[in-house]
Amino acid sequence: MGKASRNKQEFGGRREKIAAQRAAAKRAEQRRNGLLIAGGAIIVVIAVVVTFIVVKTNKHTTTASPGATISGAPTGANLTSTLATVTSVPTAKTDAVGTGGSAVTKPQTITGNAATLTSGGKPEMLYIGAEYCPYCAAERWAMIVALSRFGTFSGIAPMRSSSSDVYASTPTWTFANATFTSKYVSFSPVEMYTDTPTSAGGYTTLETPTSAQLALFKQYDAPPYVSSSADDESYPFVDFGNKYVIVGSSYSPQVLDGLSWTTIASDLTNSSSDVAQGVDGTANYMTAALCKLTNNLPASACTSTIQGLESSI
Repeated sequence: MGKASRNKQEFGGRREKIAAQRAAAKRAEQRRNGLLIAGGAIIVVIAVVVTFIVVKTNKHTTTASPGATISGAPTGANLTSTLATVTSVPTAKTDAVGTGGSAVTKPQTITGNAATLTSGGKPEMLYIGAEYCPYCAAERWAMIVALSRFGTFSGIAPMRSSSSDVYASTPTWTFANATFTSKYVSFSPVEMYTDTPTSAGGYTTLETPTSAQLALFKQYDAPPYVSSSADDESYPFVDFGNKYVIVGSSYSPQVLDGLSWTTIASDLTNSSSDVAQGVDGTANYMTAALCKLTNNLPASACTSTIQGLESSI
């Protein structure tokens, strides 16, 4: 099947999921509003609990150890080793991949003169996605590879996309509990839904974007950055400082089908593998977008190969 036909089918599947999400979210909001009205007498009691919840706003916590309940996910020393491999792919290997060829779609340039998106005085990379989403599952691998060139992650945990969606149970990671530290760029991830279906359709709400993040999502996850208004607010959405944007997966999640986390991590250093072509090729374009925002700092990330890609986005 040609890439254009495959993308059309994938977007169709996403539209159905997005429609189900919105309907479920609306019903949930109505239920919450009703409970707030009826429960006025116990608000004082609830406020004590909310005080503790607010500290973890927009964060999903788990009581199990990372990967413990995810089928086939690495744990313990294997998890540590796998993450170390993913977050330290040698630039000599990624440079050899270059663009990843026809397997990879490059970021789009945002038109107009929007102010640069920043956080803490640094260019900001905003990601909005969902744990159930197989396209997000593919894109996260590349985001981790790219961002690890600029800083350090902690709290990343193994995850699989929905078992009932296309590209079922794609092995990936979740950013729900992750933090990223860098002196060059800021990373703001929002995982809007879990991979747990609701009885009303859609998936359980996980994190809620701020009003400013939601405004960018609505503005740039729409035509001309998607093919039609029917594809508005598709996942994944990645905004690089309001200068470049990725909407949808940059490569097919099928590349990861049937592979373990350890195998994918290992393949990232094999420049001729399909995994490296998809993941590293996407990571290279992401790195080029970030390097344009940081004036090619650090030099260890913004190699001559990456600088050569900058003119193409």
